[in-house]
Amino acid sequence: MKTFEEKWTAWLDGQLTGKELVEFEASLSDRAAAEAEKRGAHQLGALLKRELGAETLTNEEFFSHQLRERIAREDAVPPRRGAASSWWTIPRLFWAGATSLALFFICTVVVMREKNPAEQSDSLTQVLRMQLDPGAGPNATLTIFEAKEDRVTVLWTEGLQSLPADYAAK
Repeated sequence: MKTFEEKWTAWLDGQLTGKELVEFEASLSDRAAAEAEKRGAHQLGALLKRELGAETLTNEEFFSHQLRERIAREDAVPPRRGAASSWWTIPRLFWAGATSLALFFICTVVVMREKNPAEQSDSLTQVLRMQLDPGAGPNATLTIFEAKEDRVTVLWTEGLQSLPADYAAK
């Protein structure tokens, strides 16, 4: 059994026939108003078909239209959850950090490696063997201050007008 709305739509579309058509038209309270509404619906349908009709596309336009539609569909697909969002993923950050630490330790070992930090340099040994020439100045003194823990040696000269050339360190 059809509802009134289904019968109304079928009547507007001209699909009711025979006994069903007679029964439906008899059930209408104002047949003239219903006929006017039917004519209005047909006029509206004709207007919409005329104004909103689909254009006929040429082969090239149809092909371009298909490509644009496909691109729009592919762009609308959300990216996969597991897809990489950037170049710096967690494993790459880990390996970059590990490599940086390894390079730091290698450079530290190379820079800090010395023969023996407790040895005196050749320049200090030469200066310690030297003596002041009494002819350079009667009141000339040479004082050596050493701090072995800081590996610093200071030569303090007093009473010299100039250092002789043979005092030049290497």
